[in-house]
This record gives sequence, C-alpha cells and structure tokens, in this order.
Amino acid sequence: MSRLTMLAATLLLLASVPASAQPQPAQSGPGNNAVNSSDKNNSNAPVSGRNSFTEGQAKSRIEDAGYSNVSGLQKDNEGVWRGKADKAGTKTDVSVDFQGNVNPAK
Repeated sequence: MSRLTMLAATLLLLASVPASAQPQPAQSGPGNNAVNSSDKNNSNAPVSGRNSFTEGQAKSRIEDAGYSNVSGLQKDNEGVWRGKADKAGTKTDVSVDFQGNVNPAK
C-alpha cells in the first residue's frame, strides 16, 4: 500500500468514529462535601489548611453548630474562616477550619 493510500484509509477511519467515543472533558469536581459528617468536631482548635468552603458554606456550618447572627466572616492566611456569632445570648468569636470544625475563640 502506498503512503497516500494509508493516509486516506487512516483519515476515513478517524472520520467514522462517533462523537460519543471521543473523550469527554473533565468535570470541575465530584461535588463531594469537604466533610461528610456534620455531627463530628475533629478538634478543639481550628486546624490550618487549604479551605474549600465558600463564605456561605462556612456561615451555614456555624449556624448548624447552634450559632446565630453570623457576621464579619473573613478567611485568614491559614485557611480558617473567622467571624462573630451569637450563642446562648453571648456574642463570641468563632471559626471554621478546612475540616469543617466550628470552634469558639479561646
């Protein structure tokens, strides 16, 4: 077979492959939660690490831990969300680390 014939045969073969056989682009992520269990607190102090929680998710974690009126959330350079919230009538500093641990300031 000549090179030209081989090239033509290869191009025809590639053109006949259905689009569904082409690799699909990667998804942006699996959609898993950073923490699968919301009833566990793995530490009594925030753990530094790369935090994937959004501000809204951090606020929800704090509220789920029994706090209200969450305000002033800022992510620090250690990846810990810090802000203020009320619990049992007292305003306190509170934090959420990359593991989802919610801790009052000590």
